[in-house]
Amino acid sequence: MQTFPDLYRGLTGCCLKTYSQVGFRGLYKGTSPALIANMAENSVLFMCSGFCQQVVWKVVGLEKQARLSTVWSVMKSVLRKDGALGFYHGLSSTLLREVPGYFLFFGGSELSRSFFFASGRSKDELGPVPLMLSGGVGGICLWLAVYPVDCVKSRIQVLSMSGKQAGFIGTFISIVKNEGITALYSGLKPTMIRAFPANGALFLAYEYSRKLMMSQFEAY
Repeated sequence: MQTFPDLYRGLTGCCLKTYSQVGFRGLYKGTSPALIANMAENSVLFMCSGFCQQVVWKVVGLEKQARLSTVWSVMKSVLRKDGALGFYHGLSSTLLREVPGYFLFFGGSELSRSFFFASGRSKDELGPVPLMLSGGVGGICLWLAVYPVDCVKSRIQVLSMSGKQAGFIGTFISIVKNEGITALYSGLKPTMIRAFPANGALFLAYEYSRKLMMSQFEAY
């Protein structure tokens, strides 16, 4: 919906058309590389978040708060056409999205968590529902702020396959000029529907994994 906004009539039409053409499995095409990328991204993301929190605590003097192509065929196609650099199309746009996006992600989730442990409890004592709600709020904050940038990034990645990639500024201007500002928000609804449960589950998995590893570490 981001890259071909005129092809579908909204979320339902996109789902039905995909299902009619390639079946239910078509909705999961690309899952393997997405899972691998997200495992790597989120491990680095939360590690950096922990380091940044420690730096902030020290700076401000606060104590710590309690039939489609397969993956391999696509990779070979990219290497054959553009070489190794082909995997980095849209990198600057991605960075432009990630830095402010995750600032708002962690800011929104921490602010949300503060409502649950304001009664004197530590945030480490929060149950699964508050954790999922906090993560969901963080995900909504992230995507509402950076969605236009993500849309431009997706266009750059798709257009690069035909050799028409014009960089972030050029692509942004082209979209606004030819399709209007609303084209930058095409596909926002399914992204919002996905963001809340996905980021809620992410936060829950992170917190419980952290607690498990910390308990194992203390046991030794």
